[in-house]
Amino acid sequence: MTNDTPITAPAMQAALNTALQPTQLEVLDESYQHEGHAGANGTGFGTHFRVRIASPSLTGLSRVKQHRLVYDALQEFIDRGAHAIAIEVL
Repeated sequence: MTNDTPITAPAMQAALNTALQPTQLEVLDESYQHEGHAGANGTGFGTHFRVRIASPSLTGLSRVKQHRLVYDALQEFIDRGAHAIAIEVL
């Protein structure tokens, strides 16, 4: 993926599937709700996301460790401009 490839929920979902093999996963692009806020890019997509995930990889870990694993799996997208990722571990 190149740096000019748009950041999409399906691309983030694929990265999470590979890294964490979730049993449940939903990635929502909520960027349109944050237009005019810090980190918004003016297009209404690609900057603010919500991740809902259940994975054996996250079971028994502290919330901080769970979030770190999700962030690590999505680091490429963060580096490319994903401004906010809300994480809900199911």
